[in-house]
Amino acid sequence: MLDRSHLEILTAIKEHGTLTKAADSLHLSQSALSHSIKKLEGQVATKIWKKEGRNLRLTAAGEHIQKLASRILPQFLHTELLLNQITKGEMGSLRIGMECHPCYQWLLRVIQPYLKQWPDIDMDVKQEFQFGALGALLSYEIDVLITPDPLFKPKIDYIPVFDYEHRLVISASHKLATQDFVLPEQLSEEVLFSYPVEPMRLDIFSQFLNPAKCSVKKHKLIETTEIMLQMVAAGRGVCALPGWLVDEYSKSMPIKSIRLGEQGISKQIFVGIRKDEQQVGYLKDFIAQAKKTK
Repeated sequence: MLDRSHLEILTAIKEHGTLTKAADSLHLSQSALSHSIKKLEGQVATKIWKKEGRNLRLTAAGEHIQKLASRILPQFLHTELLLNQITKGEMGSLRIGMECHPCYQWLLRVIQPYLKQWPDIDMDVKQEFQFGALGALLSYEIDVLITPDPLFKPKIDYIPVFDYEHRLVISASHKLATQDFVLPEQLSEEVLFSYPVEPMRLDIFSQFLNPAKCSVKKHKLIETTEIMLQMVAAGRGVCALPGWLVDEYSKSMPIKSIRLGEQGISKQIFVGIRKDEQQVGYLKDFIAQAKKTK
């Protein structure tokens, strides 16, 4: 009843809105598209789309099929790409999703030797995900996921690649600079800078401030690590980052890090991968390179 062409047609209609544009995008005639959908409508005994002037609107049935298409078509394309690469003797491509804003510098150190080892591998890094990349991994839009906060699912394996401590970052002249650790209540008058992520997903809130029923004076969002640390160095506020990252920047900036609480906050970086691809050679080697890169 349903076949791939139906999924592609409804996806094109959803994207382009008109029969003409949808047909052009699929390199088919308008009559071929109309005939295919009319045949499907006859089989399911319900309308798939409705005309509104020159535009087409998917019905509830059409929307349901198109949602299926958004999940299934990327898997078709991914499998076809792998088969084509196997046929041509090519190694493949590696699409990396990043859910860890400060991990980009670490990833660069992973990538450099990896690309030398695998010269035939194409690579792309997608950073637009903000704790939504798990869906992209499940739908084959990316091949691996870098995250400090894994959301465990049956079809995904998360491999820990290194440990680190999440620490408070302050200017070298800050009043807390002589302390080994900070208590939650000591941040009540501080301006806290963070990446544009929901507070509930920030460790300084979920593991430090919220359990103590404490907060900060103001919470400001900054997208780039460099600007955030420049603001901290200028005494405009504080932030929380991986200790290894602060150690790098502290060599050239008047900043330092101190422990969040007497016990600190221990974290891990994970590489997420689909279970059915654990034995793919270039993916295994990427994980191995990640494990030995600090």
